[in-house]
Amino acid sequence: MIDVTLLPIDRRAMPETLRRRNGFTAAALALILFSLLACSDNAPGPERPAPAGPESFTFLDIGRHSRFSDSLRKELAQKLGNDAFERRGIIDLECNYKGFLAAHLPDLETLNRQLNHPPGERVEHDQIKLNYRYARQKNAPFDYVELVFDAHDRTPLVFRIRFRTDETGLVEALRAKHGPPQVVAWEMENGRSLIWRKEQDVLVVSLVPNVYGGNDHHVFIYFTENLSRWAEFEQTMKRNKTTDTSPAGKTAF
Repeated sequence: MIDVTLLPIDRRAMPETLRRRNGFTAAALALILFSLLACSDNAPGPERPAPAGPESFTFLDIGRHSRFSDSLRKELAQKLGNDAFERRGIIDLECNYKGFLAAHLPDLETLNRQLNHPPGERVEHDQIKLNYRYARQKNAPFDYVELVFDAHDRTPLVFRIRFRTDETGLVEALRAKHGPPQVVAWEMENGRSLIWRKEQDVLVVSLVPNVYGGNDHHVFIYFTENLSRWAEFEQTMKRNKTTDTSPAGKTAF
């Protein structure tokens, strides 16, 4: 279980007008969270076949057809605060606990193995990763947000969002929007996960018991088609690099 270190805000200590304003802001964010909206006019990256079909799941209007851009980063900063930006690193698709993907989302487990081959080694990838840890300071109801994009065509790959209390009624809003989820009871820690699938993409909301007797909420959005295309592209680049590297002995003399 991932430890969420940010403390909840004591709303009772706030003036009534501030509580109302914060409540309105959180509710407004909940309405746009994971809604099925068209992508914004982000500048496209290097040309590659676009994902097929309509949008699946979105977070703050970012869906499978969106493209990362400087303007998008500025928009996110207005909503979530400053980010920590990474250009290269590992990518691990596992969620909840080791073995969850293999047991319940085998297609994603296959992709995860492909992206982290050979096993046991640190495999780094070109990527665009944004981390937000202070979204509460912008009145956004999240304790942690991680957004990972393809560094080549700038499409989204996987999003992770964590928050403690479901103060905006997100889970019920998702049920109303996308219908009944698949419910997976964990074999450990009395946790459970709700899984929705749409246009090959996957949305997981996990309810993780915490020390206070409630549940922390961990949200994962997997843009599966984008992930598959990215993994294919990386494999092609590796094969081309291997082909272009000739044994030194052939040209040494």
